[in-house]
Amino acid sequence: MAHPLLLRQPKLKALVAALLCSWLVPWQPPALGQEELRGVWLTANDMPVLRDRERMQATVNQLADLHLNRLYVVVWNGGMAYYPSQLSENRGFQTFTYRGLQGQDVIGELISASRKRGLKVLPWFEFGFMAPPDSEVAKQHRSWLTQKRDGSLTSISAAGEVVWLNPFRPEVQQLITDLVLEVVNQYGAEGIQFDDHMSLPREFGYDPFTVELYRKDTGKTPPDNPEDPAWVKWRADRLTAFMQRLSQAIRAARPGAIVSISPNYYDFAYKLQLQDWRRWVQTGVADELLIQIYRPDLASYLPQLSKPEVLEARERIPTAIALLSGQRNRPTPLPLIQEKVNANRQQGLGTGFFYLESLWSLGPEPATERIQGLRHMLPPQTPQIPAVAPAASPALPPLLLPPPPPPLDPITP
Repeated sequence: MAHPLLLRQPKLKALVAALLCSWLVPWQPPALGQEELRGVWLTANDMPVLRDRERMQATVNQLADLHLNRLYVVVWNGGMAYYPSQLSENRGFQTFTYRGLQGQDVIGELISASRKRGLKVLPWFEFGFMAPPDSEVAKQHRSWLTQKRDGSLTSISAAGEVVWLNPFRPEVQQLITDLVLEVVNQYGAEGIQFDDHMSLPREFGYDPFTVELYRKDTGKTPPDNPEDPAWVKWRADRLTAFMQRLSQAIRAARPGAIVSISPNYYDFAYKLQLQDWRRWVQTGVADELLIQIYRPDLASYLPQLSKPEVLEARERIPTAIALLSGQRNRPTPLPLIQEKVNANRQQGLGTGFFYLESLWSLGPEPATERIQGLRHMLPPQTPQIPAVAPAASPALPPLLLPPPPPPLDPITP
């Protein structure tokens, strides 16, 4: 039954009735016999649940009972590791070891508990190249930060004011690679996920290191206009080259590991964040894709599902649309979640939910009602086995992008 507060809104009455009927529509498996991708992000806000062993186990059981199959748990946020990181502590980025209330390794126990219930856990490098201005990594390595044309170092994000580690510097690339491989080797996790912060806002790249690198490559000085197409492409190609090397390093350390990406929709990701994820899909960098479409209504949500790059990705790798299941100051009604899940499914797309706490705790309906609704919209799935196995994916083409040059200036603390 829909929540009484919803039924007081006349415009929602018909929608609620239609949704109740839609829950009876049987699930159909996506192409190539794959399971429908069903994921949820476990953020820093969810750590009070994850840090308590008993609550964590109960949460894993609930997610398994709801037939999700991916958990994306934060391991790098705000310039600190949410796992026992020898690298982070040895480098002085944090002076403590992050552990649970019972002294446990939160990520290790989550992975173990999830595997027993058939859930894949992919550690999530949420902050990517982004860092708080007062983080130790930013304070210790000021030369690693990139800047805008006016010399300023910060931008405003959902996390507040942040700085950006220069993704074109070999030292920064090595740091990210070392952290990622530490997690891969420490946990043998099913994969790793990178989001929209594995990028760079287009206003950045005017630091001396990048300016000289661009001049060496092109014989030109970066244009004053950060939107200049050639300047955007040069920086996006450099990011792509790094992601190619990083994904290869992950697979070398753990064959079969999933490289998952969750960028914004393509036009925004490429033009504003220099994140050419369409090429990442085409060249085999990514093994699965969840596109963030955090729109407040169906009218703005639906057109994003049939974009050419979305349909192209769906034919190559498991693809899903990430929707906002709610925030503390922005609850999402259950009927709207259902409509979006149905729309995804009609396009052969899975669904990612951002984030755990909002699945059943932050909505306008009672938690029990939201759990029951999720159970209806996420029925058990048994993937069909194709009669003929799909041909093996071709080997990655050789890198066409130039490797990074050696540092132009020494590492400075």
